[in-house]
Amino acid sequence: MNKTMGKQEMLTAPFVHEMMEATYNMWGVGWDERNGGNISYLLKEEEVTPYLDPHHVLRTLEFDFPVQALANHYFIVTGSGKYFKNVKSNPEENLGVIRVNNTGTAIDVLWGFSDGGKPTSELPAHFLSHIVRLEQDENHRIIIHNHATNILAMTFTHGLNEKSFTKTLWQMCTECIVVFPDGVGILPWMVPGTNLIGEKTAEKMSKTRLVIWPHHGIFGAGTTMDETFGLIETAEKAAQIYTIISSHQGGVKQVITDQQLADLAEAFGVIPVEGILEV
Repeated sequence: MNKTMGKQEMLTAPFVHEMMEATYNMWGVGWDERNGGNISYLLKEEEVTPYLDPHHVLRTLEFDFPVQALANHYFIVTGSGKYFKNVKSNPEENLGVIRVNNTGTAIDVLWGFSDGGKPTSELPAHFLSHIVRLEQDENHRIIIHNHATNILAMTFTHGLNEKSFTKTLWQMCTECIVVFPDGVGILPWMVPGTNLIGEKTAEKMSKTRLVIWPHHGIFGAGTTMDETFGLIETAEKAAQIYTIISSHQGGVKQVITDQQLADLAEAFGVIPVEGILEV
């Protein structure tokens, strides 16, 4: 493998294009202002090696949260302090391809972060969430965190009980119970960028693919970039509808009933999380 393979070669990699498009789309809908939000995408070695020499390490970064379960795994991740709107025009500065070392205590930077940058400060939440999602489904390769506007707003106006929050979202839009029958997890407000919030997010991720950080944003997990984006997009649309109708002077006249939600779940072959529907 030629270690000096041109930059254009790397920029033809499908996973780079997916990151460029996803970050730009999320910025475009207002979910990722300034340097808000981050994405990590678990890559297979055979996806990486056509574009990079895995033995050519640019630098190594140690961290204090060992992730032995991800040893020798490859990721493409957004950078710390980087603006989503700039990824599309300058991916090599705003993204990085990394590999966890064989002890899970450091990462090798193989490409990107060309200005000396480093991965997102939320890397603990991403790595720990990847571990628990892979235990649920080996195809879950994407973790997205963003500041979805209406989900964030809803955490100010709705109770933060997970069951009632989930049920309200399900009632807002017919497709919701089909798209996220596992509901949403909700953390108490916590300082972001810490190992603790990463651990607590991962605990929730063991049971649901959506985890809300009140007054901050949301985490979503899935198999592909489109699927994970769509998962968050669906919850965000439901939260938008809730916000609209909550301010309506006439009040809510009707909702999708528990029986109707149960019928939807049966029709689409999904199993709603227990303890929410009363049928």
